Amino acid sequence: MTRYIANRLVQLLIVLFGVSLLVFVAMRVLPGDVATLLLGERATPEQLTRLRHQIGLDQPLPMQYLKFLGGVLQGDFGTSIKTNTSALGEVLRAFPTTLQLSFAALALAVLVAVPLGVLAARRPYSWLDNLIMALSLVGVSMPIFWLSLMLILVFGGLLGWLPTGGSLPIGAELPRVTGLTILDSLLARRPDLTLASLQHLILPTVALATIPLALITRITRSEMLGVLSNDYVRTARAKGLPERAVIRKHALRNALIPVVTVIGLQLGLLLSGAFLTETIFALPGVGRLMIESILSRDYPVVQAAALIVATIFILVNLLVDLTYGLIDPRIQYQ
Repeated sequence: MTRYIANRLVQLLIVLFGVSLLVFVAMRVLPGDVATLLLGERATPEQLTRLRHQIGLDQPLPMQYLKFLGGVLQGDFGTSIKTNTSALGEVLRAFPTTLQLSFAALALAVLVAVPLGVLAARRPYSWLDNLIMALSLVGVSMPIFWLSLMLILVFGGLLGWLPTGGSLPIGAELPRVTGLTILDSLLARRPDLTLASLQHLILPTVALATIPLALITRITRSEMLGVLSNDYVRTARAKGLPERAVIRKHALRNALIPVVTVIGLQLGLLLSGAFLTETIFALPGVGRLMIESILSRDYPVVQAAALIVATIFILVNLLVDLTYGLIDPRIQYQ
C-alpha cells in the first residue's frame, strides 16, 4: 500500500509538471497583449514597455517559466496582474463556493441515482425500467447551459421562488420566499444555515447534478443486472434471505466498484470547476474565476487555478483507488 501511494504521488508530480508547462505555453500563445488590455488602446509605447517590464513579460519564455516554476516550488504562484494580489489567494477565496456547489451536486446525484439504478435493475425491461433509462438518457443529452437557463426562467422568473444568481454569505438575511416555508422552518434551529444561504445553491445544484445523476443511474443499473444473475445471489435467495438483505449485502456491494469509479471521476470533474454553471448563475467560484482570468490574460491566476485543480483531480482518483480495498478486500495494491 505504501509503495503504491508513493508511486502515485510521483506520478502526481510528473502530471503537475506537464500541466504547468501546457498552461504556461497555452496562455502565452493566446492572441492579445496583457499590457494593452490593462492600459487601454490609448497607452503610449513607453507605458506599454514599462508595464511589460514590471510584470516580467519582456523576458524570454524559458526564463519566465523557470521563474514561475521556482516560485511554485516555494509556494509562491505569483501576483495577479488584474488585482495585484496573490494569485493563490484569489483561487483559495473562490474555492469554497466551488466546493459547496460540487459536493451538493454530487450528493444529490448519488442519493437519487443509486436507488433509481437498483430499482431499474430489479425490474428489467419493465415500464419503470424503460422510464428511468429514458429519463437518464435525457439527462445525459441535455446541455447544462440550456437547463440552467430554463431553471432560471421558470423558478426564478415565472414563479419567483428562488434567486437566479449570485451568492450570499452564510448567515445573510433574505425575505421569505413563497414555496419554501417548510425548508425555512426546518432550518430555523440552525442559525448558521439560513434559507438565504441555501437558496442560491438550489438551482445551480440541480443543473450541475443532472449529468452525474444520469451517468450513475445507468452504470448502477448495468452493474446490478450483471450481479443479480450470479449464482451467489440466487443462493442467498434460496436460503430465504429477505430481498432487501440480498440487494444490500450481496448484490449492491459487489456492484459498487464501477459505481464508485464513476462517482470519483464526477467529483473530480465537478471540483475542476463548473465553468458554465458558475458563470450562468454568477457564482464566485473557481470556474468563473478562470474564465474571467483567461479573458483578461491574468496568467498567474490561471496557472495557479490549473495546478490546484489538477492536484485535486489526481488526489480524488487516488482516494477512489484506495476505496476499492474497503469495498472488496480481495483487491491487492502493488
